[in-house]
Amino acid sequence: QVQLVESGGGLVQAGGSLRLSCAASRPIFNAKPMGWYRQAPGKQREMVAVFTSGDTTNYADSVKGRFTISRDNAKNTVYLQMNSLKPEDTAVYYCNARWWFLSGDYWGQGTQVTVSS
Repeated sequence: QVQLVESGGGLVQAGGSLRLSCAASRPIFNAKPMGWYRQAPGKQREMVAVFTSGDTTNYADSVKGRFTISRDNAKNTVYLQMNSLKPEDTAVYYCNARWWFLSGDYWGQGTQVTVSS
């Protein structure tokens, strides 16, 4: 069973920054796709930033230029650097990963990000 553990969430003022981490219990060099999703109260879960199956990155339009996804394969960890945060970025942020030789998607437990105005 694969575990994904997110950390780094918290309360920040608008304009501030946070860095989220997602640590996996198995190597991530072959995890494709892998990335970050978020779910705000009363809304559907949405993609924020991912490493695609084609080894590129994809960002939601709402975060382009403000968020950056990165990975450290040696640490089995994916990061999400969030700058210029806005109140509308408030949500629970989830890490997601898939390995071609394992069945299904894997999700972390989520980390709360709250941006105050």
